Amino acid sequence: MKLSQFKFKLPEDRIAQYPTTFRDECRLMVVHAKSGIIEHRPSFRDILQFFDDRDVFVFNDTKVFPARLYGNKEKTGAKIEVFLLRELNADMRLWDVLVDPARKIRIGNKLYFGENESMVAEVIDNTTSRGRTLRFLFDGSHEEFKRQLYALGEAPLPREIIKRPAEPEDLENFQCIFARNEGAVTAPTAGMHFSPQLMKMMEIKGIDFAYVTMHCGLSNFREIDVEDLTKHKMESEEMHVGAEACRLINRAKDEGHHIVAVGTTVQRVLETAVSADSRLKEFDGWTNKFIFPPYDFTLADAMVANFYMPYSTLLMLTCAYGGYDLIMKAYKEALKYNETDPKTRYRFGTYGDAMLILQD
Repeated sequence: MKLSQFKFKLPEDRIAQYPTTFRDECRLMVVHAKSGIIEHRPSFRDILQFFDDRDVFVFNDTKVFPARLYGNKEKTGAKIEVFLLRELNADMRLWDVLVDPARKIRIGNKLYFGENESMVAEVIDNTTSRGRTLRFLFDGSHEEFKRQLYALGEAPLPREIIKRPAEPEDLENFQCIFARNEGAVTAPTAGMHFSPQLMKMMEIKGIDFAYVTMHCGLSNFREIDVEDLTKHKMESEEMHVGAEACRLINRAKDEGHHIVAVGTTVQRVLETAVSADSRLKEFDGWTNKFIFPPYDFTLADAMVANFYMPYSTLLMLTCAYGGYDLIMKAYKEALKYNETDPKTRYRFGTYGDAMLILQD
């Protein structure tokens, strides 16, 4: 597959800038992979109609932290955006970051954050593949440091959304309700459609929930710069699969119940941690697994996805799961569906609508 095969024209006004008032109020497209049938459902809650007792939904419980900071460079006062990627060393206050504009930053430069320059960082490495390494100069405890650092940060919304001013509720909105393991710099967006009310209704039906963790990182928003997808390398992301998730998913597999992967990160976790005998095994480590068509999936027989951006690795994985031709047809249909009515047309991106792909 080639990068250019994942191009489609997406008008800017189709990119959702805000979530729906209630998480499960978004529109739902249902794609039947075998028959090619595409259904248009007015509410995400209609997903309940397709699953029953002992089916398993697999969620990514990573938690997003306020990773975007704005500071000023010493002497010149130039405004610098710092995007925190991950903490390298807690004792030394070392962080892997991206900086913008990168050309203005050199080793030894100091950056100041906060109205009273309450936080200072020094650039100590300018050559990493990820961008820069900063050392924050802070004398208090690690807990105090993290509180102050996060108080200065904003929700790491994607580029297509941060064109609007940041708002206090952004971090809460850019988070799944079951998020608990902090470490992500972008949300597993397919999981954001699940409300407490919907999950209670699922519980009443006897549906099981399995939780895995992948700390969504740089690979989710870094642009692909090669036409031949076999030459693209994903950034490694930390992931964890525990015994309880293995028990629920393997039992569902053995008993013939549905296994629903909620989002592309869950698919990557499952396909990384599956064994040769098609059973999920416990896993603690890192993965840079890149899934694009053609690909044979092992565990999930259904998937919840968003409507992703052109050229994105998220779209590529979705096409691998639902079939390239069918998913691209579904995207074209979504763009044309009630296209002149902002209230009922499909919305794309992080806060956009949902797609359910069924394999049977």
